[in-house]
Amino acid sequence: MAVELIGYRHSVYLRIVRAVLLEKGVPFRHVEVDPFGVVPEWYRALHPFGRVPVLRHGDFVVYETAAICRYVDAAFAGARLVPEGARAAARMQQVIGIVDRYGYWPMVRQVFAHAVFRPSMEGEAGDPGEVAAGLRASAGVLEALERLIEGEWLAGEALSLADLHLGPMMGYFTAAPEGVAMLAGYPKLAGWWGRVKGRLSLGEIGEKD
Repeated sequence: MAVELIGYRHSVYLRIVRAVLLEKGVPFRHVEVDPFGVVPEWYRALHPFGRVPVLRHGDFVVYETAAICRYVDAAFAGARLVPEGARAAARMQQVIGIVDRYGYWPMVRQVFAHAVFRPSMEGEAGDPGEVAAGLRASAGVLEALERLIEGEWLAGEALSLADLHLGPMMGYFTAAPEGVAMLAGYPKLAGWWGRVKGRLSLGEIGEKD
């Protein structure tokens, strides 16, 4: 059965699912849908809230990034990305929760959007006040993650969904010089990022799709 990943190529959440698909070695086709434009009715039939992404695997459709990633990990062969141990699985989910609840908005929608995306991709001026506010909020997120890291990976001894969830957000955050400078103050997290950022699954859209 064919696999389609439907959504906006710049969406950090589409990039999270893409990373999981690539790590699992699952062939897929990317179908572009921009939720900030006119959302097609056929897409709203798949996702009633018009957000991205959606995964379609044959006649099975699933939305919400965490649910998609759990499905991909369970439905396809390859290295398991959900730890078997109770503590590691809890840590994985904790990291994902921190990143979604406290990290996404300041790291992506404030720092990346205003320092990088708007000026370089949309030709619009970013708001320095938004960048500054994002950096202040991001500091608390990085500090929390720094305290949780106990090894090379975020949830134990092997790559997990936690690493692939934070990876695309960190990629956007460190596209801004301010993000690079801030990350340097958290040595364990910076070391983790040095190991993760070179993985092909975190490359640019189109490189391996």
